[in-house]
Amino acid sequence: MKIGMNLLLWTDQVADEHLKVIERLKKVGFDGVELPIFDLDPHRYAQLGRQLDSLGLERTAVTVRGEADNPASADARTRAAGVANNKATVECCQAAGVKLLVGPFHSALGFFSGAGPTKDELSWAADSMRQVAEHAATCGVTLAVEYLNRFECYLLNCAADTDRFVRDVNHPNCRMMHDTFHAHIEEKDTAAAIRAGAAHSVHVHISENDRSTPGAGQVDWATTFRTLKEIKYDGWLVIEAFGTALPKLAAATKIWRRMYQNEEQLAADGLAFIRKQWTASR
Repeated sequence: MKIGMNLLLWTDQVADEHLKVIERLKKVGFDGVELPIFDLDPHRYAQLGRQLDSLGLERTAVTVRGEADNPASADARTRAAGVANNKATVECCQAAGVKLLVGPFHSALGFFSGAGPTKDELSWAADSMRQVAEHAATCGVTLAVEYLNRFECYLLNCAADTDRFVRDVNHPNCRMMHDTFHAHIEEKDTAAAIRAGAAHSVHVHISENDRSTPGAGQVDWATTFRTLKEIKYDGWLVIEAFGTALPKLAAATKIWRRMYQNEEQLAADGLAFIRKQWTASR
């Protein structure tokens, strides 16, 4: 088991100015960081990968798709754009030395049809993801599809549906992940949700119900960690929290007030909490 920190707490585009933050994350004890990939320039990520190597930090990555490049769209050109941008993101991962790309890149974030997903939308999304998974295999990258709560997307909202989606994609480089924030909203039974995705889960976001410091809210952590151990999960546990540092990101994540002392303290407290809970869980 490795513990990482999602850098979206600070930025949506990691640059040299963030290296001091990353160095502090290494010093406090994180095994790696999760890189947001929205700027599709592999040369920039290659440089960042070398900098992380020099710090001895591993890395995962996260990305999203929008309405203009929705892989589940009824419009073939829009789906093609989604496939192309997901493939380009995979190539940025390869350049940065990232082996695992996570997030809701199966469909458009924040776009709604007014109804649940149709069979066609699920089929289009699965076909789009299969194409990306085939490319990811050539780049040494595994995809971990993330389900989101109903207020952020409508294609995949729970673990059981996401597990079924991964089975429909039917490619070894397409897997899924569990996010405690979304599960807290959508699942009726924490343990059952984790078990539902056990066969394909390769990543976990540790995220409090209010997106602040893990352990300071209402997520059922005891059940979460106990069940992860029960299914013999041994992948990444990555803290995903959001704040008010970036107005654009705060608007996207709907964070309107500060809920922690500072970003570094959140990271340090979250890391200590995960270690304690993981050790204590039976």
